[in-house]
Amino acid sequence: MIKTAGELIAESQTQIDCVDVVSAKTLYDNAENPVIIDVREAKNAEKSKLKDSINISRGLIEMKITKHCPDSETLILTHCGGGGRASLAALTLQKMGYTNVHAITATFEDIKDAFG
Repeated sequence: MIKTAGELIAESQTQIDCVDVVSAKTLYDNAENPVIIDVREAKNAEKSKLKDSINISRGLIEMKITKHCPDSETLILTHCGGGGRASLAALTLQKMGYTNVHAITATFEDIKDAFG
């Protein structure tokens, strides 16, 4: 049986830590050297991005994350436009061995309001 994108996202969200904007901002503000990864496509990040985020498109996360985050225990927050790609990316990072990964499951506008 073929799974839809929605089914894959829902399944990933049962295996990761999903956080709302308020919780994400609290985690970020209280962490030492946190990393926030924008997993949207580069063209979307070029139009508008968070001031402290790093853009790594979801399809490239496995190849580029260690350059930006060599420590497996660093707080990593993933975000996208609505939480789906962020959830899939968070699951991938967990599978790679990162232990402090959280997907922000909110709209980009709400995330931008909180993080700037």
